[in-house]
Amino acid sequence: MTGILGIGAFGSSRRNWSVARFLYYGLLALQHRGQEAVYIITADGDLHEAGGEGPVDYTLVKGVDDIPGYAGIGIVSPAEGISIHGDVALAGDGAPFLTGGWTSLTSKLSSLLNSSSPIDASVKILDEVPGAYSFIALTSDGTLMIARDPSGLRPLEVGSLGFDMGAVASESSALEVMGMKHVANVEPGEVVVMDGYSVEKAKVTRAGERSRLCSFEYVYMARHDSIMDWLPVYRVRVRIGEVLAEEAPAEADAVIGVPETAVPIAAGYSKASGIPLEIGFASTGRRTRTAIKGSGIDRLIGVQLKLNPVEAAVEDRDVVLVDDSVVRGTTLRNVVWALKRNGARRVHVRIGSPPLRAPCPYNSSIPEPDELIGSSLSEDQIAEVVGADSLRFLSLDGLIRSIGVPMDSLCLRCWGVRG
Repeated sequence: MTGILGIGAFGSSRRNWSVARFLYYGLLALQHRGQEAVYIITADGDLHEAGGEGPVDYTLVKGVDDIPGYAGIGIVSPAEGISIHGDVALAGDGAPFLTGGWTSLTSKLSSLLNSSSPIDASVKILDEVPGAYSFIALTSDGTLMIARDPSGLRPLEVGSLGFDMGAVASESSALEVMGMKHVANVEPGEVVVMDGYSVEKAKVTRAGERSRLCSFEYVYMARHDSIMDWLPVYRVRVRIGEVLAEEAPAEADAVIGVPETAVPIAAGYSKASGIPLEIGFASTGRRTRTAIKGSGIDRLIGVQLKLNPVEAAVEDRDVVLVDDSVVRGTTLRNVVWALKRNGARRVHVRIGSPPLRAPCPYNSSIPEPDELIGSSLSEDQIAEVVGADSLRFLSLDGLIRSIGVPMDSLCLRCWGVRG
């Protein structure tokens, strides 16, 4: 997973602005999309780069206010996604199908700018480079080139700070954390170029290619305070919980959600089932996403920090444990064990998505099928492996109904649906 961000000041006084601190807070809001590295690049006639391995508030904690620049881009990512070629820097999310990946794409864009305008160069990239991706490019003079390929699988949302600044980010929550008003989304196939005095747009289509939203964004990747493609993530997740309660009821005394993604799903399950919602876990330290952590020991430690059970909420009670998805089953097994160790009589697991069956070809952090517990085991078999008294997944139809858009407008490949 990757989070990208771009921001630029407008007007003749734009050189009085410094955007590095805005980038810092915006990337903090996108930290859940990538925990291994963070970089920012700013422009004031020259390009200035800062960042490295580690989370945002560790890597950029010192010196961020000393970084000059009235326009900038940033990235949080577990993989390569940012590069500089000459006077052009680029932050990308997704998978451009181009030998050399983002480095080659940046080089290609830089070369095109030698003979083309920023809008024409960006359009040519979308015309010629297939794949599912979004990018935000920055020139040394502070021009931002923003593009979302026609598949629409990698999101971009637009915000503004009055007439002083414009910004774009993977999620609307990052814009709001920076004090911006969320005003639009970059549409599939759309190119937007922002300089200090104008905003220019163009649209690209590819024959035979339709736009699709990534269903996994609404299940797991996005923050629940974000709006993506005009769909409020919180509302989708509450609806997932309501549909899950209809499809997979359970007799229990309490519903608890695995923080943080599954908490709205648990709220919907509680609302539809009439079973009281309880706060079942307390967290320690920095928020982590255990599903995207590299090693088994890192995931185990992440679980211990993120999911310490509240004994008073579960002791001597039958519990419905709601989670958003199951990847390997390791985290779920540890959570079920922890609940029973803290006195839960029975634990009925309810998952707010279908079983994950395939990796994502577009750089979302989903492992190969031999690591996906749902690709080979039945619900009852998974329940036995994780120690649950029962386990049920949301149906594919239930997920589609919860998101509220037609099936052919969604990418469902990670659930095993091709097309």
